[in-house]
Amino acid sequence: MLTSKQAKLLDFLTNSLKSNNISPSFDEMREFLGLNSKSGVHRLISSLEERGFIKRLHNKARAIKIIKEETGNTIGFTSNQSINNGNSHKIFIYGSISAGTPLEAIQNSEGNLNVPIDMIKNNNQHYALKVSGESMINAGILDGDIAILEKTNDVINGDIVVALIDGQEATLKRFRKKTNSIALEPANKKFETRIFGLGRVIIQGKLVGLIRNY
Repeated sequence: MLTSKQAKLLDFLTNSLKSNNISPSFDEMREFLGLNSKSGVHRLISSLEERGFIKRLHNKARAIKIIKEETGNTIGFTSNQSINNGNSHKIFIYGSISAGTPLEAIQNSEGNLNVPIDMIKNNNQHYALKVSGESMINAGILDGDIAILEKTNDVINGDIVVALIDGQEATLKRFRKKTNSIALEPANKKFETRIFGLGRVIIQGKLVGLIRNY
């Protein structure tokens, strides 16, 4: 079993290679993981290579080969097939959230979802949304994934959030607050960062995990 950071980096590498045919830079990996220095990225890369998940191609720049993908559960990411009722909480799932063009605000529950108990602390403070779109693929968030979200507006720069824009549009993006504005950043170069005045954006949740169907 990989640590949470190792699993997040492996998934980020895998999706970046599938999308762009090139591994992300160390700066991109550092920013994605929320690390302060590249040395932490080097340690994670080395640990993944030592455990046989990746191989660095030293004769090429930004060249990493994925040898195998993590199949066990990790905190923050799991396969839907691995969840059982005895080790899970039930939370509401509220339709789809856009990781592309913002959707209309989501209100109606579509039922319950079982979530591993090691992914969330309190089922009353969490909810789920199905991801629609590809604007966050380089953050390891794919179309069809189920995003697990904590109900909070207490977020910091770099967090991936559900943002409600003008009370009408909901979108899943990386949060970046500046002096007089909020930037909602995609994780896909095909999409543009959108910038809004402070009063136009309400944060309705922070991403804490993903569930993926295989």
